[in-house]
Amino acid sequence: MKYNTLEVANLQPDYLGFIFYDKSSRFFDTEIPELPKTIKKVGVFVDATLEEVILKIKTFELQAVQLHGKESVNYCRQLKEKCRTELGKTIELIKVFSIKDHFNFEELKPYEAYCDYFLFDTKGELPGGNGFAFNWNVLKAYPSNKPYFLSGGIGLNEVENINEFLESQASKQCFAIDVNSKFEIKPGLKHIKALKKFKALLSAKTF
Repeated sequence: MKYNTLEVANLQPDYLGFIFYDKSSRFFDTEIPELPKTIKKVGVFVDATLEEVILKIKTFELQAVQLHGKESVNYCRQLKEKCRTELGKTIELIKVFSIKDHFNFEELKPYEAYCDYFLFDTKGELPGGNGFAFNWNVLKAYPSNKPYFLSGGIGLNEVENINEFLESQASKQCFAIDVNSKFEIKPGLKHIKALKKFKALLSAKTF
């Protein structure tokens, strides 16, 4: 599969994700080129074994892990511990939760001790990359102080809505905007001009 990783990196995102889920059309199966130190490499996994995640972190020198499956609180705890004891490093742990029109935020509490961020994506047939947004109004009830990533079908057509959201109280803990499928020419190959335009049109809020 063809990737344009360096072109995306030239846009200076804070995070750059690599999908290590073999059922995904964006499955990453090559080498990561040398990236600026300011960009954190994120491995995206779906119900992978702890051993597999640890191996990928070591092989690709990942700084963060995004868990897109049904990983338990205990799984998150063990992953953090294994990174510390086996790799001698601390990784940022991003746990994904899917939303459509409502969500029970009580589910998040046990994860807070082990996750650095939550990510809210759209509930759909796939673990991610479904291409449509969930009802962001749900986040008005977000009770946690844990920062989160906003994801799910975000593209150029959503810029006005995003800027409006970023001015709302619901975005108080919004740490980052996560984009993917709406900026693809084909799976794995990003539309650079569209990404540049998107970045320029976002409000001045710093992520």
